[in-house]
Amino acid sequence: MDEVEHLQRLFSQWAGVPCQECLALGANGSSRRYYRLVGSGQCVVGSTREQMLPTTHYPLSTISAIGCINDDIRENEAFFSYSRHFHAKGLPVPEIYAVSDDRRCYLQQDLGDQTLYGLLFDKKRQGGGFDAEMLDLYKKALADLAAIQQGGADMDFSVAYPRSDFDRQSILWDLNYFKYHFLKLTHTPFDEQLLEDDFNRLADFLLQADCRYFLYRDFQSRNIMVKDDKLYYIDYQGGRRGAAQYDVASLLYSAKSDLPEVIRLDLLNHYLDVRGLKGEERQRWLGHFWGYVLVRILQALGAYGYRGLFERKDYFIQSIPLALNNLRSLLENHPLPIELPEITKVIWEVHGSARSAEECETNAPSVVLSQHSPALPGTPQHSLVVTVSSFSYKRGLPTDPSGNGGGFIFDCRALPNPGRYAEYKTYTGKDRPVIEFLQKEPAVDQFLNHVKAIVGQSVEKYMERNFTSLQVSFGCTGGQHRSVYCAEQMAHYLSDKYPDCQVVIIHREQDKC
Repeated sequence: MDEVEHLQRLFSQWAGVPCQECLALGANGSSRRYYRLVGSGQCVVGSTREQMLPTTHYPLSTISAIGCINDDIRENEAFFSYSRHFHAKGLPVPEIYAVSDDRRCYLQQDLGDQTLYGLLFDKKRQGGGFDAEMLDLYKKALADLAAIQQGGADMDFSVAYPRSDFDRQSILWDLNYFKYHFLKLTHTPFDEQLLEDDFNRLADFLLQADCRYFLYRDFQSRNIMVKDDKLYYIDYQGGRRGAAQYDVASLLYSAKSDLPEVIRLDLLNHYLDVRGLKGEERQRWLGHFWGYVLVRILQALGAYGYRGLFERKDYFIQSIPLALNNLRSLLENHPLPIELPEITKVIWEVHGSARSAEECETNAPSVVLSQHSPALPGTPQHSLVVTVSSFSYKRGLPTDPSGNGGGFIFDCRALPNPGRYAEYKTYTGKDRPVIEFLQKEPAVDQFLNHVKAIVGQSVEKYMERNFTSLQVSFGCTGGQHRSVYCAEQMAHYLSDKYPDCQVVIIHREQDKC
């Protein structure tokens, strides 16, 4: 039985009627697979009957649900737990109807197809722009956000994945996402040590904020459903404990929504009024807010670089100039609360480079993607991009978006595994305790020496022949310790030995967060 048949059977068991239609739905950057499942007849789902809302696309006698297939069980468990908690608080999130025994498949309430982003896009396309109706909807969303943040503060964060808190490690992951997947892909020059110093300085500052709220993580207009004039909220499985400023930044500074600055400030003040923040408390909150705006935009640019410049997905490429405009607006209108000289330098560097690419009909800079290289204009035509990645065998082999059919895949499961020991379970191969553990193991060093010799030979030949891409992947059981360590070591080795090639590092099981 394939996974879709598994989902259809789950639907039939829940609804008491056969699944007559199963329509695949898009998931943008997510690895989750979504479907709308439809049946008709008398609903016999027991206690959930009165709560089930038929989608507007089908007759009232129709039974429908949104099915999801996700191989990441820990992510699913977080979603289930959060959903139960929010429902108990009376917050507008989808109801979970049924979950498969293996926890990979589940059914949730069908909230239709209309998102807040879709409404805004339609209005802009029709020349209406951000009108009074949209302003009211955004204000409602921010009021709901405040309720979600405070209502989720007593959440069971032990189920949070990959971490229970948006802590220093999480912040540095986001900032390094920007460094590896945007700055390096666009060949933006920077001083790595100075940039790391700024990253640490920014993390220190951000963690001085009140970090006791539910941090939704991806609170943006595409994750807000509009149904029967009500708003519902989806895709909060990446939530964790953190500062409230992050989610407000996510909504107001979403690249594709492209809100006017005057509207952003109006909505920001509305949120602060809803929270009842006044005087010095309000000013302290705002001081940290602009720092969280910065880290959110940089994280988004990392995602756009990976999904757009590397995977060549047009939607994400189109978001890059808008995100760069947001960065420019932030630096021009809201001085950062601390000195971040190298971050500021690279922001203006990449913004100026993108603007010079070509004239654009709008005020946004234009970013043009070469058909043969995942880089901005100005990149050498035949620059070799070596993508070094880590992954979990449980979630399958990595794909090769370049279209060249893959490359090297090295199995790290024969190496000593720090994940077997309790003291290393919360760390990854990028953390000092795991690094020290693996550096003491001769088998690891021997393994990497063999791999470096094999890969180095190919890199040299690829550069001689003007090839543009090579993929080198390291797999282990969970994609957290051995594979991450080996990928990091390989990336540093290649960067040092072959400075003329571009090295991009991807930790699949972590970067998706």
